[in-house]
Amino acid sequence: MILVIGARSSGKRAYVESLGYAPEEIADGVLDEKPVLYNLQDLTLPDPEGAGALYDRLLEKQVVVCDEVGSGVIPIDKGQRLGREATGRLCCRLAAQAEQVVRLVCGIPQVIKG
Repeated sequence: MILVIGARSSGKRAYVESLGYAPEEIADGVLDEKPVLYNLQDLTLPDPEGAGALYDRLLEKQVVVCDEVGSGVIPIDKGQRLGREATGRLCCRLAAQAEQVVRLVCGIPQVIKG
C-alpha cells in the first residue's frame, strides 16, 4: 500500500493519476472496492471513534490518500480535535505498514518511506 499525504490542493490526486490510476479507480471519501481511497479524512473526521475500525480494510487498498490535518490552528470544538487526532493516529499506523509513504508539497512528491 502507498500512503499519500499532503495539504488540501497540494497535487495528491494528480500524483496518484501519474502512478497510472484512472479517475474511475479512485473512490472519493467512500470505502468501496476501488483500489484507491482519496480523502481518508472525510471518513475519520466525522466519526473519530470509528477510525480504528477502518485500518484492516485500508491495508487492502493499493493507495490511500489523506489530507494533513494536524497542522494549523487547533480547533476549539472537541469533536473536531478528536477527529484530527484519530486521523493522525490512523495515518501513523498506516505509514508503519505502508510500502511507501509520499508527501506532496506544491505538486512535488517527497518520498518519506520506501
